[in-house]
Amino acid sequence: MDPAIQRALNDKLYDKRKVGALELERVIRELVTLKDYAKVEAVLDQLCNEFAYAVHQPHARNGGLIGLAAAAIALGPELARYLEVIVPPVLACFTDQDARVRYYACEAMYNIAKVAKGEILIYFNHIFDALCKLGADSELSVKNGAELLDRLIKDIVSESAATYVSVLEHPPPYQGDDKDAPDDSVELPTAFSLKRFIPLLRDRIYALNPFTRTFLVGWIILLDSIPDLELVTYLPEFLGGLLRFLGDSNRDVHVATQGCLDKFLNEIKRIARIKKGIAESKKSREGRRKRIDSVGSVGSVRPQLEEGEEVESETAAEEDDLESEDDWIPGQDVQINYKAILEILTATLDSQFDEDGLLESLRWIVEFLDICPEEVLPFTPKILAHLLPAMASGVESIRQAAGRVNTSLMDYVVSLSDEAELAMPPPSRIPAPAPSAGDRQDGTTGARASLSGSTRDLEVRSPTPAQGRKTIPGTPTPAVSAPQPQPDLDYAAAVNSLTLLFLNDHEATRVAALTWLIMLHRKAPRKVLAFNDGTFPALLKTLSDPSEAVVTKDLQLLSQISRNSEDDYFTNFMVNLLQLFSTDRKLLETRGNLIIRQLCISLSAERIYRTLADCIEKEEDVEFASIMVQNLNNNLITAPELSELRKRLRNLETKDGQTFFVTLFRSWCYNAVATFSLCLLAQAYEQAYNLLQIFAELEMTVNMLIQIDKLVQLLESPVFTYLRLQLLEPERYPHLYKCLYGLLMLLPQSSAFAALKNRLNSVSSIGYLHIAPRPYVLSPIPAHCPPNTPWKHH
Repeated sequence: MDPAIQRALNDKLYDKRKVGALELERVIRELVTLKDYAKVEAVLDQLCNEFAYAVHQPHARNGGLIGLAAAAIALGPELARYLEVIVPPVLACFTDQDARVRYYACEAMYNIAKVAKGEILIYFNHIFDALCKLGADSELSVKNGAELLDRLIKDIVSESAATYVSVLEHPPPYQGDDKDAPDDSVELPTAFSLKRFIPLLRDRIYALNPFTRTFLVGWIILLDSIPDLELVTYLPEFLGGLLRFLGDSNRDVHVATQGCLDKFLNEIKRIARIKKGIAESKKSREGRRKRIDSVGSVGSVRPQLEEGEEVESETAAEEDDLESEDDWIPGQDVQINYKAILEILTATLDSQFDEDGLLESLRWIVEFLDICPEEVLPFTPKILAHLLPAMASGVESIRQAAGRVNTSLMDYVVSLSDEAELAMPPPSRIPAPAPSAGDRQDGTTGARASLSGSTRDLEVRSPTPAQGRKTIPGTPTPAVSAPQPQPDLDYAAAVNSLTLLFLNDHEATRVAALTWLIMLHRKAPRKVLAFNDGTFPALLKTLSDPSEAVVTKDLQLLSQISRNSEDDYFTNFMVNLLQLFSTDRKLLETRGNLIIRQLCISLSAERIYRTLADCIEKEEDVEFASIMVQNLNNNLITAPELSELRKRLRNLETKDGQTFFVTLFRSWCYNAVATFSLCLLAQAYEQAYNLLQIFAELEMTVNMLIQIDKLVQLLESPVFTYLRLQLLEPERYPHLYKCLYGLLMLLPQSSAFAALKNRLNSVSSIGYLHIAPRPYVLSPIPAHCPPNTPWKHH
């Protein structure tokens, strides 16, 4: 460079540096006109090494920046070949400690990019990285300069990113024979590469500065708006960071991020609709093509048909329609990585994540259950592990969103085929008669009914000889497409996730987990629970839960397991239940009656009592056996659910009733009062009276007196109405009086004594008539005696 230009560029005043830059621009323009490219390179090297890279000379750096910008303007169309020399020193100045140097670097890059246009996209990653940092610069002038540069780069990207190829990539013009010319169909790499840019975006997406976040969201929205780039295919690379932006305290960041996520979700839904429509259209065309082939084969075999010409014309028209439907639709080739997106969404469901990110993840999962439920299914265990705790959140919006996801996910799992349906043999090809309206009301629920119905309709509608169409020899049989394999749920992982939720602090979460287990066991009993796995002990332990709703659901599940299992499983269940009561006496005291009654509702009450009686009979802990018998006996007398069992016990005339009574009697003997009340319940009054004789030999403890007191109160209940009425027939039930008077003699003077005494006094005169000797009995008057003849004593 001319010494005068060097002095001007090195001056501390901006105006003198500008004059020097203008003079330098004129010189380089003349060199380009003369094609003295060696001199141009020498000037550029001098600008870089002696000015732009002069670290400890800020005025020289400023002069070098304005000189490089002037050189770029002067080079014009020739700039592309010199960008690798001009751009790096400008990029280096973006990180200078002097704010004025950083500002002039923005100004210089602005002028360079304005001339280079699409060529500057080769350095897009470096410029983007610099702007990402300058957007959060502490100096306002630098931020303003960076904003201007950012707008220009965005305009260039919007216009050229998808298609622009650098002039350096174009091959030189071919001078030889046309036959040996290179193939023009080879695609050249574009200056901007989304594949190269995504790693940089992935690194910067976790920035915390709100200005940087706003900058990133703006660029993501811009790149997504360019159709040919298809940024949505790279969504998993930066979705996790975007979801974190929602928790930013800056309102502008939150609003911009929410709008960006909405656009991505709408785009995914649009692409899914397009692909679904194309798949349905393809299936329809295949059906029409098969029909065309079938009609063509008929025409070839029977050319004498009068309507043959019409068939051929219709066939040709349909074939033309098939060809016209192969048009390309924007979005049909876009591949969405649902699996990677769902992995991010399920990780975001963690309770440690912010509220807005959790809500957005729940919204996306609900939409994905509508778009691609088969992709969501493998993530069900992970989703449940975080979703069910969210259903007990203290935030109403989160509870509602989690409830929607839970409902949608459960509905989809319910719609999957059950074990029984999957085990069924494939349907026969013999056509079945069309089902009537009455046949369809078979109690099949929701999706199962629709699934079986659609399969049945497919078999019925398939063209077969039995439907009236004549078969023609040589006509090919239409190929039956094999059914698509249905996605399956990882039941073991789902059960493990749900079992761990038994330890959750919230009642709603524990109830939801048990509700899921009930549904899963109903669908696939063999896949869900076995007696020897770790889930059964957890279910037993859950019976100690403080929530009655949780215990009720737990018992419902245990009953369902037992009902669908063999007798050994049921017996083991009863044995383990007794062991639980034995080790946790508080549970027996507080929840024993609830557990027994709920089991009797879900299962056979007689089966439960028979099995428990057999187990108690072998019990070595006499004290626990007595307490357990007392609880079972109280439920047997008072529970409305056991009314049928009480009727069964009162009928000792049948062998089955006798066997049941004897089974209970053996184990009830651990508790004297319970055995006595069992005899009263079964109307075995003579046996009850014999037991009273044994009572006289027992030590009358306070506990026994309390039990007798409760029994006297129960005798006044509606359950023993029949017994009180039997007091009116002393001749039929003589031992009933002895039993009740025996109880009266055992009781001390108390309220129970007074109550029983009053009851017996109310019928005492009838009892005395039965007991007192009768002096005579009047014989009937003979038929032949005349009127007014006195009766004779017998």
